[in-house]
Amino acid sequence: MLSADAIAGLHDQLNRIWHIEPEGGNAPAGDEWQNALPAEEWPRAVARQHRANFELWHIEDEARAPGATDAELAEVKRRVDSTNQRRNDLAEELDRELLAWLAERGLPNCEAALNSESPGLIIDRLSILSLKIWHTREEAERTQAGPAHAERNHERLAVLLEQRADLAHCLDALWSDTLAGKRRFKLYRQLKMYNDPALNPAIYGRQNP
Repeated sequence: MLSADAIAGLHDQLNRIWHIEPEGGNAPAGDEWQNALPAEEWPRAVARQHRANFELWHIEDEARAPGATDAELAEVKRRVDSTNQRRNDLAEELDRELLAWLAERGLPNCEAALNSESPGLIIDRLSILSLKIWHTREEAERTQAGPAHAERNHERLAVLLEQRADLAHCLDALWSDTLAGKRRFKLYRQLKMYNDPALNPAIYGRQNP
């Protein structure tokens, strides 16, 4: 059901497809990104969650573009908020699917030690790391930037790859211990408030009574 190596491999594969087609064409536009989704339900859910991080990464880049107007920044901020909400919702959905699969097998053991981080949150972190790895490798290979730039980014890339390997090991260990009844995890709701008009005073405070 869950393999950290398979998840990291899927993230990397989708990064290649979504950034630029192997034949050298343009990255998929509109809803075409969905054509790269796996057929199986679980990896498909992982891919959808990764897509939210992929979009969030590039939307945030727009906010850093020199010369962006106030109106453009405000529009980007709204897109960041909505995309980040989707990212968190999809990470929670991963945990729901895992817990449903475990429940059919009488797991997790309710008396086992509780892990502070759920698999869905770890997968979210792996997704972000894969994007950092992709863009850092891109910078390391950017010949126009010079050898010092390449060396710096090769060093950063080595750190990121080590961090991802460590985190992947932690995910596999958590899943293995959960299956063995030694550890358990829970669904931790993010319960974001900023997108809810009933909970954000910056929104409801400006609404007409």
